[in-house]
Amino acid sequence: MRKIFFVLWLGSILPLFSHAQDANKIMDAITLRMSKVKDYSVRANIKSDIPMIKILPVNATLYYKQKDQFKMVSKGIAILPKQGFTDLTKIIRQKGTYTAFVTGNEMQNKTPITIISILPLSDTSDVVLLKIWVDPNLNIVKSQMTTRSSGTLTATYEYGLQAAYGLPDRMVFTMDVKKFKIPKGLTTDIQRQSNPNQVVPKTGTIYILLSNYSINKGIDDAVFR
Repeated sequence: MRKIFFVLWLGSILPLFSHAQDANKIMDAITLRMSKVKDYSVRANIKSDIPMIKILPVNATLYYKQKDQFKMVSKGIAILPKQGFTDLTKIIRQKGTYTAFVTGNEMQNKTPITIISILPLSDTSDVVLLKIWVDPNLNIVKSQMTTRSSGTLTATYEYGLQAAYGLPDRMVFTMDVKKFKIPKGLTTDIQRQSNPNQVVPKTGTIYILLSNYSINKGIDDAVFR
């Protein structure tokens, strides 16, 4: 009886172990490619569609440098979800701080996509769950990050000339409006537009177009100060 139970238990565990192994291989490959991007600057056109907040489209320049130095420079007001940039890459690179499993597969435009769920090992982590959708070229085409402080942020990514570096040309973020933290400078505008009888959508969207990448050309640390 014990032998039968052991065989049944082993049969239920092996698929999970296999999925974990596959997920770890994919995560290692993604991390390796991320490490090749020492720094970059890129032009961004940012358009926000967030209920009760009126923000005009704005052009900005984004700067990134390992490890996790990030800065946006713009002449207008721009909202950029931190979770979609530095937080996503930071979590993926910190191997040993999470457990990853393949939790599904699907087809997108005739392309097979692997879905990986990432669970932080720390009970105090702000991130509750991270899911990424990865194509055969190791590009993350979609991510979904659930945090205690900001709710769920979903992002989709489209790639072009810089796909080999894993750097997208277009990003679309969808966030929980109730959990969205309002920038202080926008408080007055929000109050003017508020209407007690207005039905407020539950989600907001931010669209980002990226162009003119400059990769691994060297960026002075002073830029980030």
